[in-house]
Amino acid sequence: MSLTGQLLLAMPQMMDERFARSVVYVCAHSGEAGAMGLVINKLLGSLTMGELFAQLDISPSGGGGSRPVHYGGPVEAGRGFVLDTAGYNEGAPLGVNDNLGLTATLHVLRAIGQGLGRRRSPFPRGSAGRAPSQRAGECQPHGWRLVPADDAIIFDPNHDQKWQRALAKLGVDLTMLSSEAGHA
Repeated sequence: MSLTGQLLLAMPQMMDERFARSVVYVCAHSGEAGAMGLVINKLLGSLTMGELFAQLDISPSGGGGSRPVHYGGPVEAGRGFVLDTAGYNEGAPLGVNDNLGLTATLHVLRAIGQGLGRRRSPFPRGSAGRAPSQRAGECQPHGWRLVPADDAIIFDPNHDQKWQRALAKLGVDLTMLSSEAGHA
C-alpha cells in the first residue's frame, strides 16, 4: 500500500528530537524506492526566504522575503523543496497526487522571488526518508500514525497547531496521550 499523499504524525513517545511532534507529508512511497516526505510543521530557526534569496544570489522583486524557511527533515539538508497545488507548473513539478506537486529547482525559487505563483506553499529545506532496505519496524514501534492529508493542514500558516489538528482528525484527545508506559 502506498503512503503517498498521506500525513505521518509522530506520537508523543517519539524520542527522536528531529521528529518529535512532527507532521510529515509523504510525497513519494514505493517498495522499490523507499519513501520521501517533508516535515510541514517546523521552521528552520529564524531563516527567511529573503536571507535564502541573498545566499543564492537571487534578487527578489515581488516580496515574500519575510516568509519563513521550513525544516523539511534531516536528509539532504541543503536541498530546498516547494510543495504547492498541482496546477502550478513552473520547474516541472513531480505530481504527488491530483492536487499537489513538488518542485526542487532554482527556477521555482526565482519565480517566488518575482512574486509569481506559489504564494501559500511551504518551503522546506531537507527531507525525511526511508530507504527500501529499512524495515517498517525500524521506525520505532507505535511512533507514527497515518492521517489523510488535507490542504487546510498542509498550508496552514499556524505551524504550532498542525500537529494538534492532525491528531484531532484521528479523533485523538491530546490530553489523553502520554509518552510514558503504564502498568495494569
